[in-house]
Amino acid sequence: MKQTIKTAAAGVMLALAAGVVACAPATADAGAHDKKHEKSGAAAPASVHPISGLKVVPLTISTKNGRHTFRVEVAVSEEEQAKGLMFRTQMGADEGMIFPMDPPRMAAFWMKNTVIPLDIVFIGPDHRVLNVAANAVPYDLTPLPSVDRAAGVLELNGGRAAQIGLKAGDKVVW
Repeated sequence: MKQTIKTAAAGVMLALAAGVVACAPATADAGAHDKKHEKSGAAAPASVHPISGLKVVPLTISTKNGRHTFRVEVAVSEEEQAKGLMFRTQMGADEGMIFPMDPPRMAAFWMKNTVIPLDIVFIGPDHRVLNVAANAVPYDLTPLPSVDRAAGVLELNGGRAAQIGLKAGDKVVW
């Protein structure tokens, strides 16, 4: 019996150690990602949004019209992604929310309990815009789908994508 407990405990310790090692590259990649932003001259390092409490990071979109920098909230967990920008009554012109998707997958968003119109930008694994659901109607339950697997979905104020000339194929970096 004691041997079984010791073996089980050793298995748990091994699994925990493997989990720590498995997480290390993600942390190293995140640091490299932050350094890439520093070198590219993107906005200041991450902070926390006063309403959502989510991490806020710089995001850059390169369009034919130039480079556009935003500060976006990062919705990572299933709960954060389910809530998104629901009940929000305003958002700054250069603000938004990014929904990272790992692994990339087909995505569809709706506007349930979303007060402000949004542009929903689907981003492929190559960080190129797949498609834009422009001016999504507040409270509408119609699913707005990606045209292919998305590695991220960006929500901006409705009409903002058109203002900056955002099109399929444009590059998005966060």
